[in-house]
Amino acid sequence: MNAHLNLGPVLFNWSADTFRDFYFRMADEAPLETVFLGEVVCSKREPFFAPELPAIAERLTAAGKKVVFSTLALVMTKRERDMVQQLCEMDGVIVEANDISAVSYLQGRPHTIGPFVNIYNEGSLAVMEKQGATHISLPGELPRSSLQALAKTAKADLEVQAFGRQPLAVSARCYHARSHGLAKDSCQYVCAKDPDGMDLDTLDGDAFLAVNGIQTMSYTCANLIGELDDLQTIGIHHFRLSPHSCDMVDVTKTFEAVLKGQMETGEAVEKLNDLMDGLPFSNGYYYGQEGAKAKGMVEEFGL
Repeated sequence: MNAHLNLGPVLFNWSADTFRDFYFRMADEAPLETVFLGEVVCSKREPFFAPELPAIAERLTAAGKKVVFSTLALVMTKRERDMVQQLCEMDGVIVEANDISAVSYLQGRPHTIGPFVNIYNEGSLAVMEKQGATHISLPGELPRSSLQALAKTAKADLEVQAFGRQPLAVSARCYHARSHGLAKDSCQYVCAKDPDGMDLDTLDGDAFLAVNGIQTMSYTCANLIGELDDLQTIGIHHFRLSPHSCDMVDVTKTFEAVLKGQMETGEAVEKLNDLMDGLPFSNGYYYGQEGAKAKGMVEEFGL
């Protein structure tokens, strides 16, 4: 199997115990190659789980998994800049840059690029490769045609997010705090109440987006399990699964089974649907349509 399953960083505010236990189980049971660790969304969350990171990294490494440490996607204060710089300058670790400031700190040493850094064309891809990027997770909104064009010229390994709510934007404001009548500086960490993000409806009551602290995400769950073969055909062999509070071990095993030809796509989609408790799937971006569209999944699998 020339495909590689990777686990993205936890984007939500989970308790330290939940965070640790989740990664311990992924280390022991999940068929993953690379696991990304670290706070990407809000630096205020990081102190709660940071003490657990050494033990988690050790457990993952002992299980034969490669560990990569992810940086913040939005750097706004000197403290956050220092935090990113310290991570990027650590010896003996591989870092994923999710902000252009991290890219500058990592220049000249092997590193990875996360999906929060916009790489939309061959020129920007070449610049990142020249600066030392060996693995690049591409933005989720790129259609198949763009992915194919990038894969034709890429020297770095290219990755796409194949499962999970899509990260769409980050802001200096905290929507989660505001929804509870709180200011960002005194947020009381209310985002912890929503382990997979807070659903957001339109004024007409239609499901629209999800809010995760300062981050805006898709309401739907991206699911490219039906496109895995086609992605490999065009030169994409790394697939990122974004953590959710469902049984992510089962999610990884389902993707592995499809990649190995041991499970039909329809059965896999139905299983993932049960695991996500019916949260709608989407794959529209891949087909150059609205991201929330579910091309093929509604007609073929009744979802």
